[in-house]
Amino acid sequence: MITFDAPDGTRLAAHRSGTGDPLICLPGGPMQASTYLGDLGGLTGHRELVRLDLRGTGDSATPADPATYRCDRLVDDVEALRAHLGLPRIDLLGHSAGGSLAVLYAARHPERVGRLVLVCPSPRPVGVEIADADRRAVAEPRRGEPWFPDAFAAFERIWAGEFSDANFSAIAPFSHGRWDADRQAFAAREADEVNAEAAAGYYSGDALDPAATRAALTRLTAPTLLVAGGYDVGLPPKCAAVYAALFPAAELVVQPGGGHFPWLDDPAWFASSITGFLA
Repeated sequence: MITFDAPDGTRLAAHRSGTGDPLICLPGGPMQASTYLGDLGGLTGHRELVRLDLRGTGDSATPADPATYRCDRLVDDVEALRAHLGLPRIDLLGHSAGGSLAVLYAARHPERVGRLVLVCPSPRPVGVEIADADRRAVAEPRRGEPWFPDAFAAFERIWAGEFSDANFSAIAPFSHGRWDADRQAFAAREADEVNAEAAAGYYSGDALDPAATRAALTRLTAPTLLVAGGYDVGLPPKCAAVYAALFPAAELVVQPGGGHFPWLDDPAWFASSITGFLA
């Protein structure tokens, strides 16, 4: 583990594992400790993963000002990590809400990004709309799963405007390519690793300006890989294609049968896709 200071003095931590050139990894949640990323399907055999614990999560300190949990302000923390590592440019990977932070960093510091990997990224920073019909299209093929009736009924309640915690908890299986005991335990651990206060502030206020971000991304020359899961209701493949098209030099790969955590659903496929791109 390495520690360093953010521009406002908050002590931050990052975890290093593996061998090879560094790959900076930003976790989702939002504001979840980076431990859930693990070795990202065996990527540690090819690259040194540098998993950043965002402020207020994992081994990083809680900031004095809660307003600094906003994702646009966290860009400065990523830049501080780059400077601490002494790298003129970084290869950057963001998962889910961490993809939002990675995109905002690339938009603000395009010259600092070597290669960009977005794993099932949130569409929010670029304003890609996902219709209920898009989510239904990737949910319907899973009718044969034993958990489907209860989970789909909860989805229908959400589509009807019932945004309860119970309904959102009930649709958790749709985020996974399979829903067995291991995945249920993984999902339970996830909930314990999120800083709820920080998560509430992540997208708050005017943290996002999709039009400005889209415009900035047109100047990004870094090769970009967007990884989507064929079953991911968070970013269905159809919408992932729209997202990828916003980048000047992007490719999209879709994991067959994969969910929101593709390194768990097919580690070999995931590691091969990422290492092939980074090479």
